[in-house]
Amino acid sequence: MNIPTDLRYTSDHEWIKVTGNTGVVGITDFAQGELGDIVFVEIETLGNHLEKGSTFGSIEAVKTVSDLFMPVTGKIVEVNTSVNDKPDTINKDPYGAGWLIKIEIGDPSQVNELMDASAYAAMINA
Repeated sequence: MNIPTDLRYTSDHEWIKVTGNTGVVGITDFAQGELGDIVFVEIETLGNHLEKGSTFGSIEAVKTVSDLFMPVTGKIVEVNTSVNDKPDTINKDPYGAGWLIKIEIGDPSQVNELMDASAYAAMINA
């Protein structure tokens, strides 16, 4: 299982990569594996300012639908529309082309509250 060390993780299996005041958010390799074949992504929150833990969209696999949660408070400034046309990109490349949103981080200190790669690995292997 791939758990990049340059990302931070939530207990809901979202990841965030922070560059300055911007964060790129997606779901983890573990999450896409648990969901199975992803068939649909719905994110209608572009431009919204959402609190940490708020739902920013949903992801649908063949057998289930799961909510997507904000890892930190921020404003959604971009949505990866390419996953609408090819949702299986998330299965193939969850940390690259399968990213979901870009956010303008509202409270940078919240990033430090998220798990690093070793803590996330310990959680999913517990």
